[in-house]
Amino acid sequence: TGFDSDNSSGDFSEANHKVPEMLDRDPHQSNRTGKHNGETEIQENGIKRHRTSLPAPMFSRSDFSVWSILKKCIGLELSKITMPIVFNEPLSFLQRITEYMEHIYLINKACSHADPLERMQAVAAFAVSAVASQWERTGKPFNPLLGETYELTREDLGFRFISEQVSHHPPISAFYSEGLNKDFIFHGSIYPKLKFWGKSIEAEPRGTITLELLKHNEAYTWTNPTCCVHNVIIGKLWLEQYGVVEIVNHSTGDKCVLNFKPCGLFGKELHRVEGYIQDKHRKKLCVIYGKWTECLWCTDPTTYETYKKSEKRGGEQKKKSVSEEDIKSENDEADDMPEVQDTVQFIPGSKLLWRINCRPPNSSQMYNFTSFAVSLNELEKGMEAILAPTDCRLRPDIRNMENGNMDVASKEKERLEEKQRAARKERAKDEVEWHTRWFHQGTNPYTGTPDWLYSGGYFDRNFSDCPDIY
Repeated sequence: TGFDSDNSSGDFSEANHKVPEMLDRDPHQSNRTGKHNGETEIQENGIKRHRTSLPAPMFSRSDFSVWSILKKCIGLELSKITMPIVFNEPLSFLQRITEYMEHIYLINKACSHADPLERMQAVAAFAVSAVASQWERTGKPFNPLLGETYELTREDLGFRFISEQVSHHPPISAFYSEGLNKDFIFHGSIYPKLKFWGKSIEAEPRGTITLELLKHNEAYTWTNPTCCVHNVIIGKLWLEQYGVVEIVNHSTGDKCVLNFKPCGLFGKELHRVEGYIQDKHRKKLCVIYGKWTECLWCTDPTTYETYKKSEKRGGEQKKKSVSEEDIKSENDEADDMPEVQDTVQFIPGSKLLWRINCRPPNSSQMYNFTSFAVSLNELEKGMEAILAPTDCRLRPDIRNMENGNMDVASKEKERLEEKQRAARKERAKDEVEWHTRWFHQGTNPYTGTPDWLYSGGYFDRNFSDCPDIY
């Protein structure tokens, strides 16, 4: 979730899994490293290594209270509230959106399946995995400046990604990603609606997410669940996701309905996700269950109903942690899954769709980042020469916070916000409208709703007319 002075943003989702065939290698043969092009470290298989830690550990928030800020602002619009930089994490919201791509192997799975039901299962798992990186991430990302951009190309994972902050009021972030093998397109626009409830802050992530599987001529659309941060007044901050997410296959008419359950009075439903996939005739094809913080399974509706009835009759069903042997017996691709024990009640005969990646051992000192998130703000030698001057990696407030220079970061944040305000006043004075660079307003071709669409041309790298925002 995000709220800040003169800006507004939202809170959004370690990819060591299989990549497209042209890039797939055995990870066990990649222990040795070498230098390539001077400074870039590569593995034996030719894939570039990314950093595994931040330059400086996380700044302690123990001496700061969110409530000390918010109690002065009851009744005010959250986007107008200035929050101390200590409550941030050293990433822009545009970079946080990029964490959708952490589990891109699920898109690759969807592309490889011939059965539309299996494709929908993989897409559903991808939609759930997109919010998984938020688990224990109570720091807010920096709100993007108007015109700010972020690009990421990962040849090892087979995709490239571009995003832009296309609107200031309301704050809207647009993104576009494509497979390097021309197998998928993933795009959308996000504009969170923030609400302050006294003890919690709720972010409803409005905007449509679209995934196109080009080989199958299919398009899927959905909207993310609502995110809520609790205990903003007193106690330990914690986060939950809730709401119904509907994923629609616009080619077949199939639909996946996922219910992210609120935790409830005694926390029994905390993090739980349950739902089903139905065809265009509303016949249930399979049931999906799990936790967005751990894993997702699917089984046929008959097995699920039989199991639930047995539970109600007081049968001897007990919660059991799923061991590696369980996974191997239920899923042919268990070797791709990290060794994490979970608390999901396993229904015999279920198929594993997705399991969360292990976080690095020092994650708690790095804002609870995943390995994928740790690499997002990495600025490699020579990168400045090819990046757009509006790229997040070049933001001085984020860079200084990442390096542990909190006072400098705070001053830079104030300077950038004031510069943005001054630029807006100047445009208003001259009656000049702001023009986006890489996206344009349009209509989503599948839902018919307003959307921001990629205009193309970013990777031609003509940045001569980019705005000066830093």
